[in-house]
Parts: sequence; C-alpha cells; structure tokens
Amino acid sequence: MTGARPRLLVLGATVTLAGETFEIVRRAGSDARLIVRLQGIEDRGAAEAVRGQPLTVAGADAPTLGEGEWWAHELEGCRIVDGLHHVGVVTRLIELPSCEALEVMREPLVPPGPVHKPQAGSLLVPMVKDAIRSVDVDAGVIDVNMEFVAE
Repeated sequence: MTGARPRLLVLGATVTLAGETFEIVRRAGSDARLIVRLQGIEDRGAAEAVRGQPLTVAGADAPTLGEGEWWAHELEGCRIVDGLHHVGVVTRLIELPSCEALEVMREPLVPPGPVHKPQAGSLLVPMVKDAIRSVDVDAGVIDVNMEFVAE
C-alpha cells in the first residue's frame, strides 16, 4: 500500500514529521482532505516550515494488512523474475489511477549470440493478478508474467 491512509491519523496518535515525533492533538476535515494539528507546531510559520514533508506512523501502530496486501517498503528492493529469468529490482510502488504498480529497474540482459544489445531502463508492472504470479517478501522475490506486461 502506498499513499495517505487517514485511518492511521487519529486523535492522540504519534507521528513522525521532519525527523521529530509529534502527537496529533486535533483532527478535522474529511478523509479526502484531512487536517491535523500536531503538538509543538503552534503557528502558521511552524506549519509552513514542515509543509510537504512526509508524515509517517510507526509500523507497530499500522493495522494488519489482509492476504495479498503489502506495504510499499516491503516490496522495494524485491527481485522481479519471470519464472527462472531475472528481470530487475523493484525501486518503488506507484499509485496509478487504475491500480498500484511496481516500478522495476531492469538489469542489463545479454541475449545469447554474437550481438549484445543490453536492455536497461525501467518498466511498470501493474499489481493485478494477471501480471503477478506470486509475491514472497521474505525471500525478496516477485514472480511476474512478462507476457502480460507491456514493455
């Protein structure tokens, strides 16, 4: 999962912002447009100083995910394979309008034969069951169906 999760930002929760820990002392707005006040950030100038900084919650405070769900940081660094063929490494999880997708940095592939044309760069692998065969975060391996993935 990536992106904002308003259910984590409840009154009294502890969050990290700009390397410091704060408690949420006020919560207003809606889940689509959430407004929080943090203890220790008392005026507009202090709020503007941290505007745009990532606001995070400790993993221990995060809810348990269901089967087939992973946090973005669990997938980053996983090797992408298509069966026995190595494809690349996940650099990040991207939230697209239709689904989430793995951004994969391809590693040079040298085909057999006298002509060597390395394939390098990145590709997107949608997090849909037609594209993803299996995910093993403990082993750091995601098996994908490259026939489904448009290159």
